[in-house]
Amino acid sequence: MAMERDIERRLIARSIAGDREAAAELLRHHQPSLRAYLHRLSGRADIAEDITQEAFVRVLANLHRFDDRFRFSTWLFTIAKRLYVNARQKHAPIFNTEALGWRASGDVGPYSTTQKGESTEHVRDALQVALMQLGEVQREIVVLFHQLDWPIVRIAEHMDMPEGTVKSHLHRSRQKLRRVLSEHVKHGSRMDEVWS
Repeated sequence: MAMERDIERRLIARSIAGDREAAAELLRHHQPSLRAYLHRLSGRADIAEDITQEAFVRVLANLHRFDDRFRFSTWLFTIAKRLYVNARQKHAPIFNTEALGWRASGDVGPYSTTQKGESTEHVRDALQVALMQLGEVQREIVVLFHQLDWPIVRIAEHMDMPEGTVKSHLHRSRQKLRRVLSEHVKHGSRMDEVWS
């Protein structure tokens, strides 16, 4: 849920003045959505956590530069995206989506979760595998729109592209996700299991 602009502005002003509690409240509010966004982009919880923390350090160090005509979250996500891109270029990780899916599920054995919980984990894993099949731009747009509920206009501003281009990417991405999920035999049967 988005923070009201007036509350956000007050917290930023207090943070700039040195109020640590205001800064902590501002970060607490944005941490879950930023971590989720980075996790979906990278496919790895550890990378998402590291970049989230680094983004907050950068934001706090440069809070006096924030232009309050814009949304704080857009500024924060832009900083985090740049850090993610830099880290990816520097380390060039190779994602093993099958291993990541198992790791992300937290399973310790075949009977560790209920059938419903297990099905939910399979769906989440299948979605992550499908998301990793998209290009970076498409993946980011899908995550911002569907997971974080950003409107098209805000995504266009964040991505520095026309709204029509964002809509086109979103449309093509949905088609590809549908195709990947239905064609992926292993995950396709799991999706059917949940949706039937």
